[in-house]
Amino acid sequence: MIEQALAGKTALITGSARRIGAAIASALHAKGATVIIHYHRSKAEADALAQTLNAERRDSAFLVRADLIEADLSPMMQQVLAHNKGLDILVNNASLFYPTYLQWDAVSAHTLMQVNAFAPYQLSLLARSALEKSQGVIINLVDTHADNPLRDYGLYSQSKAALRQQTLSLAKELAPHIRVNAVAPGAILWPEAKATLQETQKKAVLEGIPLQRLGTPEDIADAVLYLATSSYVTGVILPVDGGRMLKK
Repeated sequence: MIEQALAGKTALITGSARRIGAAIASALHAKGATVIIHYHRSKAEADALAQTLNAERRDSAFLVRADLIEADLSPMMQQVLAHNKGLDILVNNASLFYPTYLQWDAVSAHTLMQVNAFAPYQLSLLARSALEKSQGVIINLVDTHADNPLRDYGLYSQSKAALRQQTLSLAKELAPHIRVNAVAPGAILWPEAKATLQETQKKAVLEGIPLQRLGTPEDIADAVLYLATSSYVTGVILPVDGGRMLKK
């Protein structure tokens, strides 16, 4: 039954306390998976999501806190594997997004590359043994700007391009036991904090999307579900962008 397509499976979703990550965690959970909700600072949101999911199915959602800027993420993976003694799905969703313009900032360069590219790579390698045993899958969240760089966001675009190439590389190297795919979201939610857009900028973004609207976190979650359950798909970068890539 499709409703129980992921029954007995365990999924780790990084950055899943809120926004797109929370939608992915909820969608995987709805299909029967036990979910490990990773967060860094969003403790209240992570607690609330875990409580909601555990109310639906007891002992089906757990929390793990970690700063993905840390050089050694093995303690985080040890906590993850301690919950169910295994792992079937790794979703590298956590990401940083802010402009860097044409300026060199060593801290931003390190931070963006570490969180957006190096942490997913390290987690994928740390999860390798468990995923091989379960014939599991890694799903990375890249970006349409991995192919079509965004003005003023050069370091961000480079970090997502690295993650895109990482997806293709690992798909070759980890086959046939582990599938590796990615979802490339377009405009889904308006950015926050340092990346907040003016209304004129939002209008320009929408005008560049053939479907003339933002996507939803659930659109991304549906794509992740497809890649998590399609056993003959690997090395795929699936764009979910309302046709935005058509207007390069």
